[in-house]
Amino acid sequence: MAPSDAPRVYLETFGCQMNEADSALIAGRLREGGYVRVADPGEADVVLINTCAIREKAEDRVIGRTSQLLMHRRSNPDLVIGITGCMAEHLKSKVAERAPHITLVAGPDSYRGIAELVDRARHGERVVDVKLDKAEVYEGLSEAPQDDGVSAFVTVQRGCDKFCTFCVVPFTRGRERGVPPREVLRAVRARAAAGYREVVLLGQTVNSYRHEDVGFAELLAAVHEVEGIERIRFTSPYPVDFSDALLHAMGRLPKVMPQVHLPAQSGSNAVLERMRRGYTREHFLELVARLREAVPGIALSTDLMVGFCGETEDEHAQTLSLMEELRFDSAFMFAYSDRGITYAAKRLEDDVPEATKKRRLSEVIELQERHTRASHERELGREATVLITGPSRRGDRLVGKTPRFHKVLLPLGAGRPGDLVEVVVTGSTGHSLHARLRA
Repeated sequence: MAPSDAPRVYLETFGCQMNEADSALIAGRLREGGYVRVADPGEADVVLINTCAIREKAEDRVIGRTSQLLMHRRSNPDLVIGITGCMAEHLKSKVAERAPHITLVAGPDSYRGIAELVDRARHGERVVDVKLDKAEVYEGLSEAPQDDGVSAFVTVQRGCDKFCTFCVVPFTRGRERGVPPREVLRAVRARAAAGYREVVLLGQTVNSYRHEDVGFAELLAAVHEVEGIERIRFTSPYPVDFSDALLHAMGRLPKVMPQVHLPAQSGSNAVLERMRRGYTREHFLELVARLREAVPGIALSTDLMVGFCGETEDEHAQTLSLMEELRFDSAFMFAYSDRGITYAAKRLEDDVPEATKKRRLSEVIELQERHTRASHERELGREATVLITGPSRRGDRLVGKTPRFHKVLLPLGAGRPGDLVEVVVTGSTGHSLHARLRA
């Protein structure tokens, strides 16, 4: 038990699952350094915002959020406000100009020493540590997650080698490096011992995983053998790195859920080439066919970007036609924004007007909402096994996930978090399913 005078830290996370996993790592290192995590920034001696730099609005949100948190210096003039993660590395020297109230900047490879960095900031030093480490995978460190206690993130790969022209990740997180299999299995066994029922294996291009002679298919099979873990998911794979071995593993390993997030970005070959995605529309269609053959009934989500440099109306229409042809179950959809340090920012012209981007994004969202509603309607009357994760936000229902990753609302009393229950789907709200226990 921490002493009552232990320094208190408030940690807030922006961005993807990788950031959530990194926040748990940061919290674990701070706990070992004598810090106590609190849920209210007004009670904290240190406020850390773990950040994402993928989109411009994310940066604006983080700067705005740290400005809001300045109010707590009225009661605690010594409050340290810091940022960690991708945005910290991306902005570096700009932080002092854009947000002088931020006195700690720590990049994604600085977490091993985060407690020491925070100590230095608390003693009045302006601390910036954004060095990338080609070998850092945080082996052997414990995390302190704040999650539902049912589904856990386990990072298996860091960095990215793809260098898509629009993406900052290789610059903010460095090159690809796989976490040793022994470390992945240690982490998964620890989650199982703590009562988790599901693990989500994380990597920027997770199916590109390799450590010495172990590829992702072999890693998936090893994780499958861990007792206590009933469900396995992974995100986000890269389309060009789906090997036959991986497809076979997905089809034969029952704990691997029939659901994949498969980023398409665009349906136009010309746009995909400008993005340097490394695949064509035809390759993507063939991959989806192979996935659906290997895992019948697999649910597919995707990423779609509109308004990339030079995108014409015909190229935008090709994205809409790809959506019509494949009918994704869900999607993350966004408009291109200039990220400053990417190839596209330096060599291509961001020439699609904002009004056009907005209109194209609306068209993509409208079409995807139709497809998502249709996906949910196909579930009506079907039986499914739901993993209960906890109560709904309003507390009047239980929430769970089907194997195909549909969110399901159940009556209170249907089970407890971590239970696997058999249900019949009775309705849909468009974003969630309603179900009752199977008689």
